[in-house]
Amino acid sequence: MKTIKVSNLHPGMKFDQPVFIEGDNVLVPAGVVIKDKDIERLSRWDIEEVFTEGSEIVEAAAEAAAKFKDSPAWLPPREEKYLKIYRSAVEKVDAIFQDIADETYLHHEPIDSVVKEMLDVLRQSKNEMIQLILLGEWVERRLSVSAVNCMIISAVIGNTMKLASHRLLQLATGALMHDVGMLKVEKGILEKQGKLSGEELTKIRTHPVMGYQSISRDMKYPEDIALVALQHHEHWDGRGYPRSLKGEDITLFARVVTVADAYEAMVSERPYRNSMIGYSAMKNVLSDNGRHFDPRVLKAFLESMGVFPIGSIVQLNNSSIGRVSENHTEAPLRPKVELLIDEFGTQIEGVEILDLLSKKNLFIVRAIDPKMIGEGEE
Repeated sequence: MKTIKVSNLHPGMKFDQPVFIEGDNVLVPAGVVIKDKDIERLSRWDIEEVFTEGSEIVEAAAEAAAKFKDSPAWLPPREEKYLKIYRSAVEKVDAIFQDIADETYLHHEPIDSVVKEMLDVLRQSKNEMIQLILLGEWVERRLSVSAVNCMIISAVIGNTMKLASHRLLQLATGALMHDVGMLKVEKGILEKQGKLSGEELTKIRTHPVMGYQSISRDMKYPEDIALVALQHHEHWDGRGYPRSLKGEDITLFARVVTVADAYEAMVSERPYRNSMIGYSAMKNVLSDNGRHFDPRVLKAFLESMGVFPIGSIVQLNNSSIGRVSENHTEAPLRPKVELLIDEFGTQIEGVEILDLLSKKNLFIVRAIDPKMIGEGEE
């Protein structure tokens, strides 16, 4: 526990761990700015020292980040080719979904082509594709985007679970097509920003059945793939819909897609709420406590994505800012971080990777939403 003299405190200071007056009496929690009134109170009480196990958060890096948060630095040039692959997949799926909505589509060769191409890319460049999901502002939000995102996350989880290649192909196809029933729901309902009425909610809840029928009857896909659409809203505890299935009565593919779909929804923009950053979404999913998700799938999900998912923008305890570039399965809190801004607020030229597994003196203080840098929010 470090000792700080009150005479050295000044308004605007904040620390990455709580600051204590004495014992368990907290002056300010971690990350909360010390104000004039806090210092005045200490002086009034004749308190000369405070204590903390943390370090001061210096905002030079955050201020520098605010100056170039919209620059290409957040998406390095070497990733442009993956962005093109990603956008191409979205456009192809968009066209496929339009045909399904128009009821002019009966063949699945273009779908199979997209899935196989994406699986090939993921085998070589998993991390690059995952981080594009967190950088979703580069593409307009629509059903095809969510479908491609869900396919990527599901395939990564399936790979961690060591599914055979043909099973991985089926899982990815089911993940891509799991929400096609939504194409039969009125746009006005899907885009409504207020609370849904009971009748509107009932209409939305028909989409798993409609999706199952479209995949199985119209596109002639195998039952294993069609069941993903039918069961992706079933819950591990049996409180989902449309059939209130429980536990392993839900197919494995649907259990995987349920996790991927929930995470994707949290990190993506929706008409009715803002997105969560990857870290917050990960915490939400992992706090499920056996209600919605299969614990075994959750374990594979954590191993696949890490506590701080690939692409997460994070601040370290020395105030530098970087992007998570790789996770360690054995140490999910200590990933590799590509430094963007050093502790002095200087933008990094070139590539500098910090491996927090070996840099024992450095650790992540917080995850940052890049859209909120300079606005005083995380």
